[in-house]
Amino acid sequence: MFCGQLISADITIQGLHDPVGMVLHQMEDMKLRHLPVSENDKFLGLIAEDDLVDEADDTPLEKLHEYFIKSFVKATDYFLVAVKLSHVMQIDLIPVLNEKNELEGVITRDTLFRELARMTGSSDYGSLVVLEMEKSDYSVGEINRLVESNDAVITQLNTWSDNTTHLMTVILRINKEEISDIVASFQRHEYNVRYYMGEELFRNEMQSNLDHLMNYLNI
Repeated sequence: MFCGQLISADITIQGLHDPVGMVLHQMEDMKLRHLPVSENDKFLGLIAEDDLVDEADDTPLEKLHEYFIKSFVKATDYFLVAVKLSHVMQIDLIPVLNEKNELEGVITRDTLFRELARMTGSSDYGSLVVLEMEKSDYSVGEINRLVESNDAVITQLNTWSDNTTHLMTVILRINKEEISDIVASFQRHEYNVRYYMGEELFRNEMQSNLDHLMNYLNI
């Protein structure tokens, strides 16, 4: 799923001349800590509630431009880029820009969590394994063989390439809850197992929840 496909239609875009009091009221109504600021379709940044509460209600946002958070994703970015940005910057909205660097809209953190849960199959029976590798080492056949050799089946497979590290992340959903044997098989074959979640007989070095999967994406 790409970022442009997850844009929320319910978030109000703020303008430079909007007063602080009105913006705070909208944040309260939408239960958000950030809102996007744009002028003539140009994205100027996110403004945070913490940077507004001590300002006079009639202060226009243009006087607070030094507080604008410039973080954004492109509409063509894979949604995990937005997950990572949300976690690193601790923002509850992710601005989405098009190829002309115009603001198309924003993605809410709730939307990211729903998509992350859908991708990982977190509500389904089974377990989750996340591998990290060089692109040249990626082999669906080899990964599938190792899983099936432990009497299990891959029910879902997703990949994501990090443009910074140039490493590939492979996210596996497996129809088996006790996966210590599968994890051990991957490790014996020198796969880098970055995260796993299931009814382990030996514990994962990270806590088994989606917050720590997001921590992994921040590495």
